[in-house]
Amino acid sequence: MNNHKRDTKHVILRVLLYLFVILVVLVTLYPYFVMFTTAAKSRAEIYSTDGTLLPLHWLWQNFKDIWTLAPLSRYFINSLIVAGGSTLIAIVCGIPAAYALARMKFKGKKIFLGIVIISQMFAPVVLLVGIYKIMSTFGMTDSLVGLVFINAAFNQAFAIWLLRGTFISISPEMEQAATVDGCGKVSALIRILLPVAAPGIVTALIFVFINAWNEYTVALTLISTDVLKPLTVGITIFNGYNMVEWQYLFASSLFATVPVIILFVLIEKHLVGGLTSGGVKG
Repeated sequence: MNNHKRDTKHVILRVLLYLFVILVVLVTLYPYFVMFTTAAKSRAEIYSTDGTLLPLHWLWQNFKDIWTLAPLSRYFINSLIVAGGSTLIAIVCGIPAAYALARMKFKGKKIFLGIVIISQMFAPVVLLVGIYKIMSTFGMTDSLVGLVFINAAFNQAFAIWLLRGTFISISPEMEQAATVDGCGKVSALIRILLPVAAPGIVTALIFVFINAWNEYTVALTLISTDVLKPLTVGITIFNGYNMVEWQYLFASSLFATVPVIILFVLIEKHLVGGLTSGGVKG
């Protein structure tokens, strides 16, 4: 009897868990569903007072027209350059910094860690004036290279913090064994630690990429040339002075989510392990 009650309780809890997960998924995906249905409507139907959630007439042509009405392919390439370059710099610089904080003892270590944490408190919008003056001094106010460095700088602290936790979670005995076999610190880091730390590195990579891909305020401030605009800024071309072309704006926004979705699908198996290892207290 007790086993039967226990099994019944287990089934009920599992059903409630599934229902909760389904509810969360529906709430999360609902805005995207609205974007999709709106993107397939005509302008008249969108601004109609008798509008419905689903289009009365599906205009699939909207998803094709956006590529001729705006240089979206150019915007896509610009965003890939900025997000990819920022991620590469943040990870390449973050790995040795995180390794040093996790394994080495030196003066000022705690102060440096505090600075890393404090730097996360400042949003780019708060520092826009200073950023513009600095970039203007170096002649990088209308440059993709400038955006790459700015995004890498603002994501560097997060990458260091996450990767530090990843390295702390790896046993030092692995490095000691590599040292006995004749490896130096750099060789042990590259050949031993990096493969083991792959989940944490992948997690840092995807978060830095997404943050750089979605960045809007700094790009809007620094970039004035249309062909240099990233996708987040470029799609505002459909936001006119007199009317917002919601069907085109939502259609292009849906396409903007594709690279992030692809990235998640390719590396999601490493994501949970990376978040767990990165949360180790040092």
